Amino acid sequence: MSVALCRDCLDLLGADVGRCPRCGSSRLVSHSELETLTIAHIDCDAFYAAVEMRDDPTLRGKPLIVGHPGGRGVVTTACYIARKYGPRSAMPMFKALELCPDAVVIPPNMAKYKEVSRQIRALFLSATPVIEPVSLDEAYLDLSEDVRLDSRPAAYSLARIARQVEQEIGITVSVGLSYNKFLAKMASDLEKPRGFSVIGQAEAKGFLASLPVRKINGVGEATAKRMAENGITTIGQLQPLSEMQLISHYGKFGRRLALYAQGEDDRKVESHRTAKSVSAETTFKTDIRSADQLQEAIQPLCERVAFRLKRSDIAGGTLVLKLKTADFKVLTRNHCLANPTQRAEVLFRNAVPLIDKEADGRAFRLIGVGVSDLCPSTRADPPDLFDSLA
Repeated sequence: MSVALCRDCLDLLGADVGRCPRCGSSRLVSHSELETLTIAHIDCDAFYAAVEMRDDPTLRGKPLIVGHPGGRGVVTTACYIARKYGPRSAMPMFKALELCPDAVVIPPNMAKYKEVSRQIRALFLSATPVIEPVSLDEAYLDLSEDVRLDSRPAAYSLARIARQVEQEIGITVSVGLSYNKFLAKMASDLEKPRGFSVIGQAEAKGFLASLPVRKINGVGEATAKRMAENGITTIGQLQPLSEMQLISHYGKFGRRLALYAQGEDDRKVESHRTAKSVSAETTFKTDIRSADQLQEAIQPLCERVAFRLKRSDIAGGTLVLKLKTADFKVLTRNHCLANPTQRAEVLFRNAVPLIDKEADGRAFRLIGVGVSDLCPSTRADPPDLFDSLA
């Protein structure tokens, strides 16, 4: 049975009902594995062009090309209107203008794009610390249960990110969700722009079978030509072949081909960013005013933070409490711990007085807990202080 998520109001539905009963939106993403898939690829839609159209509304509706004009210039990005006429990234500018003579051409502003990329990356970090950037405009995210910062399914966090990028940054992204990087990347390309596509384990091999081999990352023109000479034009024709057969024909890349053809990918999402904090948060279905309820909500979050600290072999020296009011005001309160900790009970006991102080009758829609001032676990929780948890 499929589970559905409204991409506009973020309501999780028991089944795909066509329209969201809460907000009336038809922008639902539905899949039987929606609650269990955790590997994502997010790609900005025509990134450079989208940023330029955001900053200059007169460019909207026009075939815009970002790139260096002149005889040796190339296309950096073409908006979707321009792409209908044939221009593509890395195409010589003279050829792009032959295909689309009415195009508006503007030079790239890399400093601006880097700043927008930084803003988007910050939104990714609100969902998971495990992010693998591919370029300024795309990244893989690991939203496995033990690392993601919201207890709800990964699809919820992805839909929230896409909505925030659109509302707060002013451009759109396309999301691919699956169980590995290869399929997540493939999914993000399926419904551009502003797409959200899911490829689950149950349908992966069948989905891949009819696709051309050029859809496999790493199969370029030369490899595709060699495959065609061997009678192979679709991924389905690779599926019956053994790893050894593929290695004998295509070298070391044959092992990767054998995995991809079966919908498998053993590469992990690898984050090279040094974490500055570890946190977890949850958004309530209905606003909460009671200190007791807030404390009850934060207990499992403390457990999740403690688990991640132990898994990463680190500890935190400062507790951070986050609250968001019903009118979306964010409150952050810090408390320096007596000693760095990895222990959930230490986090909880130090969070309680902070909650009591803030729970003054206001309604809260979100609570989060985390730690900063990270250090090696060898400095955490001295044994003689176990009975003095403050």
